[in-house]
Amino acid sequence: MQSETILVSEAEGLTTLTLNRPDKLNSFTAEMNLALRLALSEARERDACRAILLTGAGRAFSAGQDLADPAVSADGDLGETIEEYYNPLIRLMRTVEKPIVCAVNGVAAGAGANIALACDIVLAAQSAKFIQAFSKIGLIPDSGGTWTLTRHLGEARAKALAMTAAPLSAQQAADWGLIWRAVADGALMAEAQALAIQLAQGPTFGLGLTKHAIQAAGEHGLSAQLDLERDLQSQAGKSPDYAEGVAAFTEKRPPRFTGKA
Repeated sequence: MQSETILVSEAEGLTTLTLNRPDKLNSFTAEMNLALRLALSEARERDACRAILLTGAGRAFSAGQDLADPAVSADGDLGETIEEYYNPLIRLMRTVEKPIVCAVNGVAAGAGANIALACDIVLAAQSAKFIQAFSKIGLIPDSGGTWTLTRHLGEARAKALAMTAAPLSAQQAADWGLIWRAVADGALMAEAQALAIQLAQGPTFGLGLTKHAIQAAGEHGLSAQLDLERDLQSQAGKSPDYAEGVAAFTEKRPPRFTGKA
């Protein structure tokens, strides 16, 4: 399904996905949700894609779900909407084996905030804000919001942000460990692109294994995590990137990673 709601560009091993409903603050419709999932799935399968950068067009990252979309009509079952659209998207983002960098260029509210926070590394413009806007219309945080906030911020802060819908500044989000960095507005895209290209040129097979291991850590005890590290390190150690990394170190030259298993 081709859709103008998601713009796709590729350069230097990096696939950039841009939410493209700027007149609606990039709020999600069913079409846009499905288009993003398709773009992520296609990027996942392309060998030429080594990393993914997600951002928004215009002055917002995403205001969340478009409440005018028939998919969220007041007489419908919102649980079905989540199960059909948002849960598959978040699960896909968490299992894509390639690094996903997010550049939050403006407000990220509701599901828009939680989609951003599902990315692997999040940078945000200093002017950006994260808002768990759900309580304003009598709903609970979805798209992994209750999980992400609680895991990264603890119960007290998670409850306060969710219940009050108080805006969280980019700098505060960084200070609290919710995102990687807050950067000057004018520097956001350059810094995000440089980081994503750096990752794309790195040992992306091993980076994918690292993503898997870190995400699993919250569910495992130490013994189970040690076993997982052993198994994943075995895979990494058999990869061409490991051989290239050792050769480059020995020969005192920059490595030429391919990201292949």
